[in-house]
Amino acid sequence: MTLSIKFKMKEPIKILISGGGTGGHIFPAIAIANEIRRREPDADILFVGAENKMEMEKVPKAGYKIEGLWISGFHRGLDMRNFSFPIKLISSYFRSGTIVRKFRPDVAVGTGGFASGPALNAAIRNRVPALIQEQNSFPGVTNKILSRKAKKVCVAYDGMDKYFPTAKVVKTGNPVRQSIILCNVKPEKARKDFDLDLDSKILFVVGGSLGSRTLNNCMKVGLQKLHEANIQVLWQTGSLLFEECKSAAKGFDNIKVFDFITNIDHAYAAADVIVSRAGAIAISELCLVGKPIILVPLPSAAEDHQTKNAMALVNGNAAVHISDRDAQNELVKAAIELINNDKKRKELADNIQNFAIPDAAERIVDEVFKLINKN
Repeated sequence: MTLSIKFKMKEPIKILISGGGTGGHIFPAIAIANEIRRREPDADILFVGAENKMEMEKVPKAGYKIEGLWISGFHRGLDMRNFSFPIKLISSYFRSGTIVRKFRPDVAVGTGGFASGPALNAAIRNRVPALIQEQNSFPGVTNKILSRKAKKVCVAYDGMDKYFPTAKVVKTGNPVRQSIILCNVKPEKARKDFDLDLDSKILFVVGGSLGSRTLNNCMKVGLQKLHEANIQVLWQTGSLLFEECKSAAKGFDNIKVFDFITNIDHAYAAADVIVSRAGAIAISELCLVGKPIILVPLPSAAEDHQTKNAMALVNGNAAVHISDRDAQNELVKAAIELINNDKKRKELADNIQNFAIPDAAERIVDEVFKLINKN
C-alpha cells in the first residue's frame, strides 16, 4: 500500500520533470505528472526535454508545458555528429540553469533521456532536491553520476544498491500507461476487436512503436510454420516496415498485420503468448498483463541493458529469452512450442505476476512529496 501523501501549501507546488528521447523515458514521466496532478490539481508542472525529440509532441498532448534543450546523445564509434556534442552540452548546461532559476521548482524529477542530465544537474546546482527514476536493471552513466547528489533514486529491480548509494534507493517499480492497469476486457471481446477466431491460439508480436527489424524478419520467414500450426498472429510491425510485412503476409488469413496498435491493452488481453523486445517499460507492462512472454533483447541498447532486464525475469522462471542473433532460427519454433505447452504457459504467467508493481507512480510521487515536505 502506498502512502498517497498529500499536503497543503499557500502557493501551488512547482515540479520540474525531465525525461525523453524514447517512450521508455517519456511515458513514466507523464505517468508521474498525472499522479502529482491527481493529488494536487493546482500543481505547476514543467517538463524539460530535447528539441526535435518525441517528448516535444507527447508532453503537450498530455496537457503539460515543456521547454526544449539543444541536446542529443553521444554516438558510438567515429560519428561526425559527435563533433557538435560538447557544444550542445554546454548550451544545455546554461539553458537548464536559466530554466531552473526562472521556474524555481520545489523538486526536480528525472526519468532519463538526453535532457535529463543537464536539467537535473541544473536543479542540483541551484539546491533543488532531485529524484531520479531508473527504469532498467542496469543503469545508464547519467543516472549513476546524478545519484551522487540526488536525494532519492527510485528503481524497478532488486539489487540496485550495487550501482547507487544504498540509503537513497527505493524500489518503486516503473510507472506504466493507465490503460494497461485499468484494462478489464475479456479475451473473447479482445479477439473480436481484431477479428480473430475465438478457438485458435493467439501469438502477439510487438517490437515497439518503430518496430523491430529482427522480429519482423523472423515473422516473415516463419509465416508458413505458424499457418501450419494453426496459430493466429497479431503482428505490430512499426511504421517503417509495415508495407513490406503486409505484403509478406498476403494470403495468410491467420496473420493480422498492423503498423501500430493503439489499444494495445486489448492486444495483450487477446494473446496466449507475447513476443517482445526487453525495454524496461515494455517489461513492466507485461508483468502487469500476466501472460507468458518471449523476450528478444535489442543488442544495441546501451550497456546491453535489455538483456539484463530480460534475465531478471528469466532467472525467476518468468520469461523465455532468445538472443537477437539466434532469433531467426529459434524464435518461431520456440513460440509454437510454448503456445502448445499449457503447463509451461501457466507457469510463466503465474511467475511473471510476482514482478508486477501496479502502483509504481503512486510510490514515486510519495517520495517526491516527502522531498518537498523536508525542503
